[in-house]
Amino acid sequence: MPTIDPSILSDRPELDLTVPGGENKVLMHSCCAPCSGELIEGMVKAGIDLTIFFYNPNIHPKKEYEIRKSENIRYAEKLNIPFVDADYDVQNWFARAKGMEKDPERGRRCSMCFDMRFERTALYAHENNFKVITSSLGISRWKNMDQINESGLRAASHYEGVEYWTYNWRQQGGGARMYDIAKREEFYKQEYCGCIYSLRDTNEWREFKGREKIQIGEEFYRQKIEEPKQGEGA
Repeated sequence: MPTIDPSILSDRPELDLTVPGGENKVLMHSCCAPCSGELIEGMVKAGIDLTIFFYNPNIHPKKEYEIRKSENIRYAEKLNIPFVDADYDVQNWFARAKGMEKDPERGRRCSMCFDMRFERTALYAHENNFKVITSSLGISRWKNMDQINESGLRAASHYEGVEYWTYNWRQQGGGARMYDIAKREEFYKQEYCGCIYSLRDTNEWREFKGREKIQIGEEFYRQKIEEPKQGEGA
């Protein structure tokens, strides 16, 4: 079981977390440290045996990918939580995205991206005796939770005995606590979803608004909680 400094969890509410099938072991696909913080702390306080699975071949450029991954590893090591570092596999992602380069966010390209990441998560779960998988992707208010859950359920259905947990982590103040944790840990603040096309679209939006383009590796959460701007999120 992971261990955590009790003072970190002392002030947070204990959620009524019932893992599917009465299980106590969960493989959590993590898109980034800021989005996964609330899930991690909520599950640890509930006594759930958690392992983090990091597979995000969509993230571009490689510098952004390495920063997001290193922040996730830093947090996992602080809490003594097992961390599985999967292959970057970026060329496979580009091949799957072919023909969808101009699709909007929340469209079919995003469904492909969720499917790809959850397929690998479900496969790892099947091969390593995890019966329940979930993801931090759904906590972001910039994401379509139904779209994410559909991908998760679809991926899990390919393996007998593997189930995707559709718990809504935004509820009961989870969305606000996500930012509180990011501020406390001073996580890297990614300013776009992650892929090259979301970077392109966010920079175009910024240019339209008269703002500077995104500077990779520059922004971090600080003491003042800041709400994400249009196009931001994991």
